[in-house]
Amino acid sequence: MKLARQELVRVLRTEGDNDTAEKLEGSGLPEELDTDRDAEGLAAIGLDRTTLMAKLAGGSLGTTLTP
Repeated sequence: MKLARQELVRVLRTEGDNDTAEKLEGSGLPEELDTDRDAEGLAAIGLDRTTLMAKLAGGSLGTTLTP
């Protein structure tokens, strides 16, 4: 799944997860995240696949997600 890094930062901040949002902003991950390609980098900041999917489901990213 692809999504914009800034949109994920917004979702994290909306959920009150500012620490993870800050880690994501400073992570060096690309602007367009691919959850498969960037899985290792996301996991390194605490967003393993299960956690990431739960946050995305709760954060209502709307139409910014692409398969």
